[in-house]
Amino acid sequence: MYRLAQSLSFILMSVACATLFFLMTMTFIDVFLRSSINAPLGAAPELTRMSVAIIVFASLPVLSGRGEHISVDLLDGVIAKLGLARIWSGIISLACGAMLWWPAERAIVLAQRSRKYGDLTEFLEIPTFYLSWFITIMTFLTMVVLIIRGLLILFAPRLMEPAK
Repeated sequence: MYRLAQSLSFILMSVACATLFFLMTMTFIDVFLRSSINAPLGAAPELTRMSVAIIVFASLPVLSGRGEHISVDLLDGVIAKLGLARIWSGIISLACGAMLWWPAERAIVLAQRSRKYGDLTEFLEIPTFYLSWFITIMTFLTMVVLIIRGLLILFAPRLMEPAK
């Protein structure tokens, strides 16, 4: 199971990195063409939007599983003094995982609607439901990852320690 998680993490982060490289290269070309011959890439805005969505949603399950997502630590001092840091972390992971059900379910509706209506991007006419389904799958995967993380923190914290 650990090797499967590592492989999936590697694949998702590779997708995010490749997309970031594509975005960087496209931006360079767009700026170069805009500055040198006043001919920007017409599809650059839609490719940028799609690329950012791929980067964010491909990274989300990996970063959430590692506990590297952004968090507000207003109560960490109090929780640590009470000796409840591990329990608090597990509960927060479980709660965040459970809360992702609603956006993931809504993303299904939007992806199905996009496919039904035949929505296409403006310039390249790429069907938008592909990206919608990617977002949906990654949101569900993040939900599962956070729930598993929360359960491991609460009931098997030694499995969350880095391998030596």
